[in-house]
Amino acid sequence: MSDKTFAWESDGYRAARAALHQAESSLLDQIEAVARQRRALPPVGRVPADYRFREGSAEVALTDLFTDPSKPLILAHFMFAADAENPCPMCTLWADGYDALMPHLTQMANVALVAKADAGKLRAFADRRGWSNMRVLSSRDSTFNRDFGVEAEDGSQRPGVSVFTMTDDNAVEHFYSSEMSRLRGIDLLTPFWHLLDLLPEGRQDFMPCLDYGAA
Repeated sequence: MSDKTFAWESDGYRAARAALHQAESSLLDQIEAVARQRRALPPVGRVPADYRFREGSAEVALTDLFTDPSKPLILAHFMFAADAENPCPMCTLWADGYDALMPHLTQMANVALVAKADAGKLRAFADRRGWSNMRVLSSRDSTFNRDFGVEAEDGSQRPGVSVFTMTDDNAVEHFYSSEMSRLRGIDLLTPFWHLLDLLPEGRQDFMPCLDYGAA
């Protein structure tokens, strides 16, 4: 237990804060236990196809995304359907944060964002958001989204994240993909919601917007 106390606190507050501290410590222990369980997953297998993506006007393969083959590859599945005018605001909130983290994250991993939208539309949106650090890729002309469970039969998109590694013979191994079973299933990947959880009112029913001036 922390020995931090405040001159203005009541005995009741200190007792409740001590109980909360214990719960917070237990939560951290659980998060670390889940991370260990994830790292211990048995191999999924090699990815059967070297998927092709569009990055601006260029075509890049899945293997090309390993700019450093010694590091894993994280792909963020971004909900921007092929026929949609705009992407998911929630996914955009996540991606705004990912782009800012790139200088740090790329010390440990190769990272890119993948969406079904046309490459030109995706790049234009990324530029409007000011994303300058993160690679953005279109999977419009491949079955990548469907194969990885983030596209329904009607073309609607789902959020998620997948992780891959590269073998010594330059094959791509699938290590992990999120399997969402609840709303906001990948909230642990952004600090935003945890900051809202610190507020007296909590998250309430907040939902992000693409433009708060127009909300």
